[in-house]
Amino acid sequence: MVYLTNKRKIINDPVYGFISIPGDFVFDLIEHPWFQRLRNIKQLGLTSFVYPGANHSRFQHGLGALHLMDMAITTLRSKGVTISPEEEEATCIAILLHDAGHGPFSHALETSIISDITHEDLSLLLMSKLNETFKGKLDLAIEIFTGTYPRKFFHELISGQMDMDRLDYLRRDSFFTGVIEGSVGSERIIRMLNVVDDRLVIDEKGIYSLEKFLIARRLMYWQVYMHKTVLSSESLLVKVLKRAKELANKGVDLYATPALRFFLYNKICREDLTSEGNFTPGLIASNFTRLDDTDILISAKYWADDSDKALSDLSGRLLRRDLFAIELQNDPFPDSRVSELRVLAVNLLKIRPELADYYVFTNSIFNLAYTPDATEVKILLKSGVTADISAVSDMFDHRFLYERITKYFLCYPKECR
Repeated sequence: MVYLTNKRKIINDPVYGFISIPGDFVFDLIEHPWFQRLRNIKQLGLTSFVYPGANHSRFQHGLGALHLMDMAITTLRSKGVTISPEEEEATCIAILLHDAGHGPFSHALETSIISDITHEDLSLLLMSKLNETFKGKLDLAIEIFTGTYPRKFFHELISGQMDMDRLDYLRRDSFFTGVIEGSVGSERIIRMLNVVDDRLVIDEKGIYSLEKFLIARRLMYWQVYMHKTVLSSESLLVKVLKRAKELANKGVDLYATPALRFFLYNKICREDLTSEGNFTPGLIASNFTRLDDTDILISAKYWADDSDKALSDLSGRLLRRDLFAIELQNDPFPDSRVSELRVLAVNLLKIRPELADYYVFTNSIFNLAYTPDATEVKILLKSGVTADISAVSDMFDHRFLYERITKYFLCYPKECR
């Protein structure tokens, strides 16, 4: 007996209400284990240490971005933009899978265990392997994702100044954290989208919604994504993984789930993604897609009892939310201050001097209203010509949009206060 599956599902999303799946093949990709894995990866990493409601997943974000993309395509078609069914499906696939390459707890893996590989690289790897599985059905989606498709506005909907990724995560993250400053009128902005010379533009009457979006993005970075306690907690997680990696490189046998063990005990770098390294892309993909937040948490529970004092202590602090103290300021911290704190940490915590960098460290963060490598937003004036937002807006000038605001932070154990 053959059982027929209804693939036109309707999903009750807490942010947008009822949303629908825009095609049978898109449904098949959602059902694929590699996308279902995103249920077990938090969208905001350890931000729930600060905002307890921030437990939403990359899976939810992917569905939300897909919904907005479907709305954007409908809007553009209503304004006379020709979009074929093949382009529509490919663009929906590209936005659905744009975050498939995220590792556990957001970006922690990229800065601790894997070398010179971003989540975008891994997303492309997974899309390429899925394309093999589905016999070329993702060819166009990959072109759009990488920006090689001639009609550039499709890529701008995936990765641009006001792409569907940002429009969803700002509103979704605002909803789950309760930080209302990030609540943007995503649907209003989408209704104002248009295309001129195969580039994405905003109708003039949507300029105020766009201004609010840019302000909301900047505020969310300072209040949520770069909140100092979030920085402290994520820095602690990175230090835990770096210590585990260092011990693994020395041949120390640590407990780790099989997927995490693969990345701990092997040096994975960019060359491996192109079949020029020591590992095949397929082997990396099969291990990466079995890795999620639970691998890190389970391993950290074991590491908290490890014989290595630093790994044990750092893991225990993470599990107890015993975070490092953190200071944030506009100028770099003096080397003398950092050195003094390291000496103090060595003496108070009875650790070896070479381990002091795990406990006392400084780094920098920056915030931009605009993405530097993306095209500036163009406003479609009622006269039919386009102009840069900095030339039209009463609120923003070129300096505000492109000014890089940098802050420096210093972390150290609370015992050193």
